[in-house]
Order: sequence, then C-alpha cells, then structure tokens
Amino acid sequence: MYAWGLWWMTLRPTIVGPEVESLIWRLVRVLQSAPGLGWVTYDGVEFTANVAMFMPLGGLIVAWRGRWWHGILGGLILSAGIEAWQLLFLPTRVADVRDLVANTLGAAVGVGMMLIFSRWRTRSQQAHNPRHRKVIDSPAQ
Repeated sequence: MYAWGLWWMTLRPTIVGPEVESLIWRLVRVLQSAPGLGWVTYDGVEFTANVAMFMPLGGLIVAWRGRWWHGILGGLILSAGIEAWQLLFLPTRVADVRDLVANTLGAAVGVGMMLIFSRWRTRSQQAHNPRHRKVIDSPAQ
C-alpha cells in the first residue's frame, strides 16, 4: 500500500488536481489562522509532506537489518530516481532538488526514529532478562 501511494503521488502525470490543491490551501489557511503559525506556507506543507512520505522507507530499511546509512542512501537513491523520471518522462511535472532534500531528510528521520525505538526495545527486553529479574525480584535487605 505504501509503495502504491508513493508511486501515485510522485509519478502521476499531473502535479495535483484542483480538489487536492484546494484541500491543501484550506489546510494552509487553517494553520495560518492558529496563533503562532502565520509563517506556514504551501511550500512548507509540501516539504513536510515529502519528509513524512519517506520516513517509513528509512525506518523499514533499518528494521530489515540494514545499517543506518542504508536507510538514508535508499531514500536518496529512490528520490533521485523519482526526480529523474519526472524530468525525463513527465513533461507536466517539475523535478526539484528541494524534493530530493526533503525525501532524503524524511528517510533520515525514519532511520533515527527506528534506531531510538530499537534501543528502547533492547533496554526493555534486558530488564526482563532472568539475571536482572533476580536482582529486581529479591527482597530488600
């Protein structure tokens, strides 16, 4: 499902339809009306969406026993491929280096989140190790 959504967002012939664009503009206006969020822009929402779209990729690569840099490199390579495809084969789309940066950043954030989760999970499992349980469960002296 994730791969299908990624393909649909990045490789379709048109940028966004009018209904999607109006939805994004409504979101921008709602965010701008909130106190302290007047700085939110359409480009910022688009950049954030690109980051969020690639976060699962970086996390999944690490979860599949890849090294941390494999996740970032995977995001970079996939994003470069998408942007090259848009440049060469989709004349109605615009290849943009900002998308490459946002996508790679998203993969890096996903890697970081997975590393933090893995470290937390390892510590949690060590707390249940029988050797540690003996110390925890022994009566106070």
